[in-house]
Amino acid sequence: MQVNMKPVKLLITLLFLMPLHMPVAQHKKVIIIDAGHGGMDSGAIGTNHIKEKDITLAIAKAMLEFNRKVLNNEYDLYLTRYTDTLISLRHRTKLVKAIQPDLFISLHCNHAKNERATGVEIYLHSKTSITTKNQVESMRLGQSIVETLTQKLGYRSRGLKRANFQVLRESIAVCPAILVELGFLSNHDEAAYLEMENNSMALALAVLMSIKM
Repeated sequence: MQVNMKPVKLLITLLFLMPLHMPVAQHKKVIIIDAGHGGMDSGAIGTNHIKEKDITLAIAKAMLEFNRKVLNNEYDLYLTRYTDTLISLRHRTKLVKAIQPDLFISLHCNHAKNERATGVEIYLHSKTSITTKNQVESMRLGQSIVETLTQKLGYRSRGLKRANFQVLRESIAVCPAILVELGFLSNHDEAAYLEMENNSMALALAVLMSIKM
């Protein structure tokens, strides 16, 4: 199955769509980027043997670099891990409660028995009965990321979904929170795409662009 992922030269296009020097806001938005898995928890393994933990960390660290070099530190970004370290879900959400960020984004890669499965999907928290401001903003951001990845990078959209993941359940009361599945490592084409460093950089920039929209 051929997956229509656009070439990395679009990264250059994305860069030129954004001013190189952004005015610094009086109140910087504080964002926690959660690089899924880590350490002995490798997460999903790709058809090309790449590990989910390595991809999520590469994208998270690229977001730090783009925030510093392209956005002139417009955001205060924190990562739940900066190295290949195993961080428990409880400690990830403990960081959210301690920092009280404006936004929480958990990065992951998908895997399925069906090797033809492709696309990006965003998870929102499912169990809260009342629609809160944080839930509304989570939905808006999730839709923005889906639109950016499909329109700019050629991803197939699998839409917004709901789940009771711990990182979402324990973060949504503090701030908008989403979990992003950035393609299927069980699909040969998407695994090959995610393995390339330049494509990880393109994904990192696309997610940052989505926050601004």
